[in-house]
Amino acid sequence: MSNITAETGFILMGLSDIEELQTLCGVSFLLIYLVTLVSNLLIITLITLDQKLQSPMYFFLKNLSLLDVFLVSVPIPNFFVSSLTHSNFISTLGCACQLFFMSSLGSAEVFVLTAMSYDRYVAVRSPLHYKIIMNNVTCLLLMGVSWVTALLFGSMYTVGTFSMPFCGSNVIPQIFCDVPSLLRISCSDSFAAIYTSLGVALCLGISCIFCVVISYFYIFSTVLKIPTAKGQSKAFVTCVPHLLVFGVFIATVCFVYLKPPSKTISLTDMLSSVLYPVLPPALNPVIYTLRSTEVRSALKRLLQHFYSRDFFHVTHQNV
Repeated sequence: MSNITAETGFILMGLSDIEELQTLCGVSFLLIYLVTLVSNLLIITLITLDQKLQSPMYFFLKNLSLLDVFLVSVPIPNFFVSSLTHSNFISTLGCACQLFFMSSLGSAEVFVLTAMSYDRYVAVRSPLHYKIIMNNVTCLLLMGVSWVTALLFGSMYTVGTFSMPFCGSNVIPQIFCDVPSLLRISCSDSFAAIYTSLGVALCLGISCIFCVVISYFYIFSTVLKIPTAKGQSKAFVTCVPHLLVFGVFIATVCFVYLKPPSKTISLTDMLSSVLYPVLPPALNPVIYTLRSTEVRSALKRLLQHFYSRDFFHVTHQNV
């Protein structure tokens, strides 16, 4: 059969065939998106403006929040517009861009979280040499390697997927373009390119998980040797949020991509596939804000600054 699907574009199935429910789902996801966007942008603003947060740990946290902003912005705005217009068509180029950015940003998030585990390892194991080891060059190098590797993987993943022929039905059983859904409408007999990309992704993912596990093994063994309970508590407070964020992201990705494939797609399957681009970006600011005293203090200082400035401005006008 001719490759008619790639020529005409794709139709995203959406969550419902009923227009009212489509609009309701679109508005619901928009609210989640706005809350996620504002909370992550707030963390970026706090870390950028507050001098007390100018440390490697918060440098990585700012980059993580920036990644979360980009990651959640790939599928949700398009889904919201489609829900309001009731037009689920997406061009082949648009589908390829969605797949590229989702895979690149998701990979970059894993790499940045791995780099953050190394930062916590150095802070706990070598506190006296922390500033020497985690200098600006090291931080920029870790971020640069994370971004470049993620972009290369995203390119390979996207090219491998769209090198396959798509024919017949152009309906993607999903609210955005992802590999499992595209494989369902592929008429290729060979998935060598996809298997290669998946093999690389699996190796990178296992390597990152191994690095994080090893780092926290040494971190916790060191923390338990601290003689005072206050010292142990302080060390745990700085490490537990990162470990929780990493665990949530890996768990959501594994839940979506490692579950057994099914021939029929249910509403639960489509909702679960939105977990990793929506749930971690929404939870990360909450986890770090609630657990980090420094972030909460920075937020109070920022609010006091704006309040005092507005109060002075209003008083000056009254006078």
